[in-house]
Parts: sequence; C-alpha cells; structure tokens
Amino acid sequence: MELSDLTTAFDDRDWQTLTETDDPVRFAMVGVGWWTREQAMPAVAAGDLAETTVLVSGDSEKAASVAADSETVEHAITYEEFHDGVASDAYDAVYVVTPNAKHLPFVETAAELGKAVLCEKPMEATVSRAEQMVSACNEHDVTLMVAYRMHTEPAVRRAKDLIEAGYVGDPVFVHGNMTEPILELVPDPDQWRLDWDLSGGCAAMDIGIYSLNTARFLLDADPIGVQGSVASVAEEFDDVPDEHAAFKVDFPNHVFGLCTASQNAHMASHIRVTGTEGEVRVEPAFYPWDERKLHVSHGGSEMEIEFEQIDQMEEEFEYFAHCLLTETEPYGTGEHGLMDIKTIKGVYESAETGRVVELD
Repeated sequence: MELSDLTTAFDDRDWQTLTETDDPVRFAMVGVGWWTREQAMPAVAAGDLAETTVLVSGDSEKAASVAADSETVEHAITYEEFHDGVASDAYDAVYVVTPNAKHLPFVETAAELGKAVLCEKPMEATVSRAEQMVSACNEHDVTLMVAYRMHTEPAVRRAKDLIEAGYVGDPVFVHGNMTEPILELVPDPDQWRLDWDLSGGCAAMDIGIYSLNTARFLLDADPIGVQGSVASVAEEFDDVPDEHAAFKVDFPNHVFGLCTASQNAHMASHIRVTGTEGEVRVEPAFYPWDERKLHVSHGGSEMEIEFEQIDQMEEEFEYFAHCLLTETEPYGTGEHGLMDIKTIKGVYESAETGRVVELD
C-alpha cells in the first residue's frame, strides 16, 4: 500500500460498529467542576450513544443549578447520597472527575452498585489505591476504563497505523512533551493539582502521563524501566516536587522514550516516533482545543496531514458507551492505567535515588 493511501483513506471511528441505539448509556457525572460542565456534558449531549441523567456533587446547590440547564438530567444528588445508592436506577455508568486522591471511594461504590466506570486519568494518587480500584471492579465484574483521550484521537490512531504498517521501520525513539502555565489556566494557588495529598504529583502525574500513555499506545508496548528528574522552582509549587519533570522510559527491544512536562511553561504539546526508516509526529497533540496535525517523513518525502477536527471528549464517551453496548473490553482498562501510575511513581523514586526504576 502506498503512503498516500494510508494517509487519505481513513475512518475516524474505525472502532465503531454500532452507530445508534434506542437505549443510550445513562451517565452519572461525579464531580461538577468546569471540566464536567464545559467539556464532558456537552460532549455526551453531542453524541448518539449516551446521555447524562445524574449529577453528583459536594455542593448540592451547584449540582441543582447545572441540572436545571440540562434537558436530560433527572437527579442532582450529593456525594453522600451517591454512596447511599440514591437514584442508582437512573444511571448505568459513572464518570469520575474528582481530584485524583478521591477517585477510589466513588469507583468502589459504583462497582458495588454494578455500574460501569469511566475514571479520569491519572486513575488515583497512589499505586495501592489504583490497585484497590482495579480489584473492586474485578470483584463486581464491572467495566473500568481510564479516560485516555488519545486512544480515540484520529491523528494518533492514524500515526499508530503508519507505525504498524512499517512506514517508520523499527521504532527507535519516542519523544513526547506537554507543557502549560497552570496558574494562568486555573488562577488559584490553592488548587488541588498543587496539593501532593490530593494529586499524588504535579507535572509528571497530571500531564506527563499524556506523553507516557500515548507512547505506550503508539508502540503497543509497556515500559520496563524509568529514570526521571524533577524540579520545583516557583514558590507556588512548594508542596509538590515537580513543577517541571523529564523522564526516560525504557521499552522492550531497546526502544527509548523521553517525556517532558511542565506546569509553568509555554503551552505546547507533541508526540513523535522516530524509526530506522521514517518518522511520524502529531503536533499539536494533547490539548483538545488545538487543531491536531500529523506529520510524516518517509523515503525522502515529507507530508503534513490535516484532519477534520473532532471533539476528543465526544469521541471518548462514544467509544466507552460503544464498548458497553457491544460488550467489548475497552483499550484503556484499569490494569492498563495501573501501569501508568507505577511508571509515574517510578519517576519520583528515580528522581530521589538517581537510579533507574525497574517496572513489572
């Protein structure tokens, strides 16, 4: 197949077999912050396979106010009511988007209620709590998917196709970067991302995970070792070690990944795979409001492939709902997400010891 064929004939939803349903997956949104209101709920409303029927918040008045503006939300309940099973007959799945260290109890309750779970990344603040999430969902035989948007991003999926078709030869290096000025985006020095107990980490944990997980997806491989460096310079980051982070990830077959992340730098993102015969690069890559582009180098030719831009959150929710409706296991399982937590925690351990941390 010619390179031009691979870069033009592409189905954005090559995973989809079901396009409509009379029984959409009904979601309870756990956490009603700006991401839920401005990204998740509009994405679900725009899709065909899901709807939002329940809102769960620590602030009952806020939840009720948001519910009043929705055509599909039937119940606005508190966290305590959620754990008590209130309105549990009104939803089939939960989307958990609280601070990292608060994911576990909501996932455990959802599992006990027999509800599928879509949990924001990173899946928890510690390895042990992430393991408890996986165990709870396995015990109750419910689906747990970690919310990795890149798995359904067309530019990234096309890059994966090119790599698997051999157009870069044997992969050698993966470079990923995601940086942002978090205090300009969220102008609150007391926000949970800067609180170690709530976040479990800052730059590496919150946004370094994008480069790490996308590299795993593109290579279809898991890391076997990691070595990292971190630094916090500005006083607003005194509670976390990683205002800035850089880490090298060892993959099988001598493939090396380099990931960089900062919560106090110019906003930018990319992911690049360089092989023995070519290179693919998605830039911009990770921010949902950027127009993603795929750049391909092969056989002395350079191509820039533009895509009809999609709503990454809509694709993510539609994919998860599609998996539930077709009884298909999602790519980003709890076990898959657990490897990211182990790797990121390895970054912090390595930064303290100066040694490579082996992963299993």
